[in-house]
Amino acid sequence: MQSDGRVVDFSVVQQHSTSEGQSYAMFFALVARDRERFDKLWHWSMLNLAGGDISQRLPAWQWGRKDDGSWGVIDANPASDANLWFAYTLAEAGRIWAEPAYTAQARVLLQGVAAQEVADLPGGLGPTLLPAPQGFQIGPGTWRLNPSYLPIPLARALQRLDPKGPWQAVIASHARLLRETTPKGFAADWIAWEAPAGGGAGRFVIDPQKGDLGSYDAIRTYLWAGMTPRADPLAPLLQQRLAGMAALLQGGAAVPPEQVRVNDGRSEGQGPVGFSAALLPYLQAQGAKNALQVQQQRVLEQLLQAPKEAPARYYDQVLGLFGTGFMEQRYHFLPNGRLQLRWEQACPQKGTKATTTKG
Repeated sequence: MQSDGRVVDFSVVQQHSTSEGQSYAMFFALVARDRERFDKLWHWSMLNLAGGDISQRLPAWQWGRKDDGSWGVIDANPASDANLWFAYTLAEAGRIWAEPAYTAQARVLLQGVAAQEVADLPGGLGPTLLPAPQGFQIGPGTWRLNPSYLPIPLARALQRLDPKGPWQAVIASHARLLRETTPKGFAADWIAWEAPAGGGAGRFVIDPQKGDLGSYDAIRTYLWAGMTPRADPLAPLLQQRLAGMAALLQGGAAVPPEQVRVNDGRSEGQGPVGFSAALLPYLQAQGAKNALQVQQQRVLEQLLQAPKEAPARYYDQVLGLFGTGFMEQRYHFLPNGRLQLRWEQACPQKGTKATTTKG
């Protein structure tokens, strides 16, 4: 993170920043009780990704060095997962730090997501979260969806924030997606929904371009499932339908595969250490003790104890912060989606000066 609040991914030529990275960093700043960084991250995101006004424009997903050498928005299409993380984190920061302006901004963002990134898909699926406003209706009756874009704890909280919104139906369509697209217990990066032109029932199909691959996107689906409270009504479904990765690792695989073919369970390659970090909450929830110990040791050696001069890898670090932060009980989610932070328990009543300063 730069001093101005921009999170930079140096692994790409554009040295870009994404709405995903900005929203994740805001969440980590809240968990770390660092309001100064939180405000810098949100200020940079508002100014550079949303043109300074989220009521008029959802944050663009990609900002960086353009082909002509200038810096700015590279792709203005908003990413719905990042917008949900922005809204959720702002709402929780508003509650925890007693700052109504954060909560108001969260509601504005959420209204934009509901209007632009939720579509009532024909064929019986109903209101569904699209990855972005443009580019994901890939045929006359076919839409591309991403299973990793809707963490259930966030959806529960946003449903409370916007009770008149489409979120209950969105959760239902997401549950159906997981129920019907995981025949071997693995999540795909992308799934397509196909609705007949003349009406009738639609169905989930293999994405015509992306195939049945589960890899760098899908790894987050296991992460969110692992962080979903056991008391959540969908927790049993998540544990049942996503049990394939735990079985694979309990069966002797030393590291998570880089790729899985979700229709037959074939795996190949070696996933990076971030995959192991992402799977820690999931393996704990699955009761896969042996696999959990193996992955914890890998994370310790290759991420937490990595030499300081080792190159920074954005995605490994992000997944590492989510996974290890959860396992260290720095945060967890309540069944209603509310965020419970470890530092809150040692503070005076919310809204006092002590909760608005860094610990």
